[in-house]
Amino acid sequence: MTTNGSTDYVFETDGLSVYYDGKLAVDNINLQVKRNHITALIGPSGCGKSTVLRSFNRMNDLIPGASVEGKIIYDGRNIYDDSTDPVEVRRRIGMVFQKPNPFPKTIYENVAFGPRINGYQGNMDELVERCLRQAALWDEVKDKLKENGLALSGGQQQRLCIARALATQPDVLLMDEPASALDPIATLRIEELMHELKEDYTIVIVTHNMQQAARVSDYTTFMSIDRSNPDARIGHVVEFGPTEQIFTNPQKKETEDYVSGRFG
Repeated sequence: MTTNGSTDYVFETDGLSVYYDGKLAVDNINLQVKRNHITALIGPSGCGKSTVLRSFNRMNDLIPGASVEGKIIYDGRNIYDDSTDPVEVRRRIGMVFQKPNPFPKTIYENVAFGPRINGYQGNMDELVERCLRQAALWDEVKDKLKENGLALSGGQQQRLCIARALATQPDVLLMDEPASALDPIATLRIEELMHELKEDYTIVIVTHNMQQAARVSDYTTFMSIDRSNPDARIGHVVEFGPTEQIFTNPQKKETEDYVSGRFG
């Protein structure tokens, strides 16, 4: 999969709809994700934020009964074309999950695993060190690289998972509630890290924490459930724009109610 890197946008969705077992989950999502910026997806539980996030690297393909309509243009190419290799998509578009999930391997092997199975031919020691430095973890683990990654604290484990995602040299990092299981100090470190990483990567984050979205993101997408048919629980985009606008001068009343805490 080749990318040209010339457009301002890494992703552009066009009429994206996702179904589970034939039941519509998110409907007609049209978004633009700007290169080297952080875009947050916010909204009430069940509105489809994680479903949209997983669509960006075809993780929904792994869910039995899931199907997708519409397009996601990634650097000029629809990732849902039949000719597109989903494994290559996931290599270029890394993901960090809600709960830290390091492999039951050494710290070193956690980072080296992806490059190794992808046939990386460079200096593995240098790659591991670079990724751990990018994840702001090197100074804490450089003397215990042969220890099990599961022995680290929760915040360290999540940064190890970020280093592991970076090791395959992606263009984009998808983060699904990356700090929800962490204490406030570890959460702050992850947020600081995101600001550092956007110099080199595009980041899309799902978060229930509106204060976090306001702190870390450049653009925010507010999603909600179609209130004309609440039993169907169909997610859709209510409003998208610069984060400051969404939180201080939203254009839609539903957005204003949500960010001000009046959402019913």
